[in-house]
Amino acid sequence: MDLQLRGKRAVVTGSTAGIGLAVARRLAAEGAMVMVNGRTAARVEAAVGSIHQAVQGAHIGGVAADLGTAAGCETLTDEVPDVDILVNNVGIFEPKPFEDIPDEDWLRFFEVNVMSGVRLAREYLPEMRARNWGRILFISSESAVQIPAEMIHYGMTKTAQLAVARGLAETVAGTGITVNSVLPGPTRSEGVGEFVERMAESRGVDWKTMEREFFATARPSSLLRRFATTDEVACMIVYLCSPLASATTGAAIRVDGGVVRAIV
Repeated sequence: MDLQLRGKRAVVTGSTAGIGLAVARRLAAEGAMVMVNGRTAARVEAAVGSIHQAVQGAHIGGVAADLGTAAGCETLTDEVPDVDILVNNVGIFEPKPFEDIPDEDWLRFFEVNVMSGVRLAREYLPEMRARNWGRILFISSESAVQIPAEMIHYGMTKTAQLAVARGLAETVAGTGITVNSVLPGPTRSEGVGEFVERMAESRGVDWKTMEREFFATARPSSLLRRFATTDEVACMIVYLCSPLASATTGAAIRVDGGVVRAIV
């Protein structure tokens, strides 16, 4: 299927690894001109190199910027002043008991996970309006609707992304711009993989055993009963970036492996 993305300009935040890297690679494979983002130049260069190796003739560049700050967002928009597609993927997570989460952590999570997308959407939206075409996606999580007790501050930011995405979609009603959120379930991204590996080592078991234990105890409602791959999630995101998804807007699309039991 041709997703009709050739020549479209895209920014994917937090795209040096995990879901973001998979999205950037698939957008490049569809012929989009993609800007990768990460906090360090070394990570950005490595991601750009890996996409060039995977996609012959890829139109790919990169910007190193910490999007958890207003200055970092300005660095990105100065370097890339106009895009057709914005994928707000950057995010952080950390399990921590509620009583041990200080104000600084609540504010840091909100800045990175929510305000990065708010700032970038605010900057890129006017030109999308002028063209009457654009795609804005917020990569949320199933944790937005099933707040994890072990990281409430993370879940709060994922719920906030759903609200921002829906509200923004309302403001562009009747235009060629769509705004959606995507709710991945447990996914074997770089951070999650390292987290599970540390748990496996601490318990003296292998990775697959730890994966089975995780889904038996922490996510028993999963129908997939394994971690999704980053490519499995990226396929949905890239489709929503395309002109073919023109009738999908204001939606919260689940790619959660059936973890969320609600049918709507």
